[in-house]
Amino acid sequence: MERVAPPPSRRDVLRGGYALALTAVAGTALAGCAGGAGDGVGADGRVTIELWHGQTDTAKEAMARLVADFERAHPDIRVDMGGGVLADAMLQKITAALASGSYPDIAYIFGSDLANVALSPQVVDLTSMVESGPTPWNDFWAPARAAVTINGRVRAAPALLDSLAVVCNKKVFRDAGVPLPQPGWKWPDFIETAKRLTDASRGRFGTGWPGAADEDTVWRLWPLIWDLGGDVIGKDGRGIGFADAGVRALQVVESLAKDKSVYIDPKPGSEQMYQVFLSGLMGMSITGPWQLPDIQTAKIDYQVVPLPTFSGRPITISGPDTWTMFDNGAARVKASRTFLTWLMQPAQDVHWDVEAGSLPLSRSTQQLPAWREPEAETEGLPVFVKTLETARVRPTHPAYPQISQALGQAVIAVLLGESTPAEALRTCADEANAALLIPR
Repeated sequence: MERVAPPPSRRDVLRGGYALALTAVAGTALAGCAGGAGDGVGADGRVTIELWHGQTDTAKEAMARLVADFERAHPDIRVDMGGGVLADAMLQKITAALASGSYPDIAYIFGSDLANVALSPQVVDLTSMVESGPTPWNDFWAPARAAVTINGRVRAAPALLDSLAVVCNKKVFRDAGVPLPQPGWKWPDFIETAKRLTDASRGRFGTGWPGAADEDTVWRLWPLIWDLGGDVIGKDGRGIGFADAGVRALQVVESLAKDKSVYIDPKPGSEQMYQVFLSGLMGMSITGPWQLPDIQTAKIDYQVVPLPTFSGRPITISGPDTWTMFDNGAARVKASRTFLTWLMQPAQDVHWDVEAGSLPLSRSTQQLPAWREPEAETEGLPVFVKTLETARVRPTHPAYPQISQALGQAVIAVLLGESTPAEALRTCADEANAALLIPR
């Protein structure tokens, strides 16, 4: 699907910035009061806003075309795309920028980093913007809304939407004599299928799992935990909500490891895992729509099915990213609001989705012919869109990065056979619970 090609860095989207101490972001709250350089208003009355878009290659070109369209329709506003860094390094860059008092008007921030960035008073509250005007807020998919909402307030605009499903290599299934899975399958089915697909003599694996103990490692486990009735944070907010469900979820990982049916990718970004799949030596890949262009380029005959469950109720995870706005004075805030409001409209959103690799932010976008046509032409893409109906997102909580780090270590300990699920979860709980007790 050439027209739905995602930015190459999208595979790394879930890796970014989690090692940064929370206090480093919180410490920008007082340091950033000076605002960015100048009010952005030129002698001709034209306002310039600075956009740190975080993209490369295809997505950068798509954003440049959208910016050009916006400037033609809004001659009194100029959007400067020249600054910033790639999305993976954005949290560190924004933290330093807020501390120095010179920061952009809009930046591409990972959804799981938003709660910490929003500790800064320079982050603009967008609640009034999405509740009025042409923004189709109530028409947005629930994950897109949830990812930018903190304590009932909208702290950013949704920028990119995805979900997880299972992509199956049909040839691997045929060679192994294994029937393709169907919607409604269960995690025990997944374990057994992975085992039957594995052939050590051919170097073939049933499936893969990221093994760098990063967010890419962790987010694949949350759907299992949610399906089992657990949650990331307990109802009282003082401890994790997956002490029991986490053990059962890790038992799936343990079974895959004991069967030697899982390829463990030790490097951040999961590139090696994806290459194993693309080379025809892996039967199933738990992944998102961003991988479909590479799969098609590799001419793999594939099928996409929803994630397995324990309960039979469909569930997946979405990892939305955000456009976060910063206060550089009234004129630049107003111009930034105008730009983001325009960018989120279906007519613009569909071009970003098709060209940069996002799923449609809203049902209105989904209904446009400009989306329907590539969706119909792309095997499996409708499955990813359908999963948005039951997708959940990680909580926008300042302690989430530390919870993720602790769970990531637990997953790796189980994958490598260094710990049982119960032991690994106890260690995880001790670390994560301590993080949740830190005053914020």
